[in-house]
Amino acid sequence: MNKNIAWMLLVIAAVFEVGWVVGLKYAASYATWGLTIVAIIVSFSVLIWSGKVLPVGTAYAVFVGLGTVGTVIVDHIIFAEPFRFSVLFFISVLLIGVVGLKVSTPEQEEAKEGQ
Repeated sequence: MNKNIAWMLLVIAAVFEVGWVVGLKYAASYATWGLTIVAIIVSFSVLIWSGKVLPVGTAYAVFVGLGTVGTVIVDHIIFAEPFRFSVLFFISVLLIGVVGLKVSTPEQEEAKEGQ
């Protein structure tokens, strides 16, 4: 797997993270709890796959950062959480950090086959 695919998988993992975080708060039936559990499994499985190519610390920081941003956005759009400029400011700082981690991650040679 190349790095671009690993970054794409990491974004997908973060999307599923948003799903399970919201699910932990709002799940009320067996079906919603089941979806929450599936989202947890998918989220961490995809994070582990991407961590085989990307530096683990960077992958986890980006995963958590994007998950946090996504959860805040879902709270505002779907659950009508009140808008605050301080939240917007700190989410912007977090996104800058996530982009900085992506940009500063050194390109390495493809992993040897069998690893």
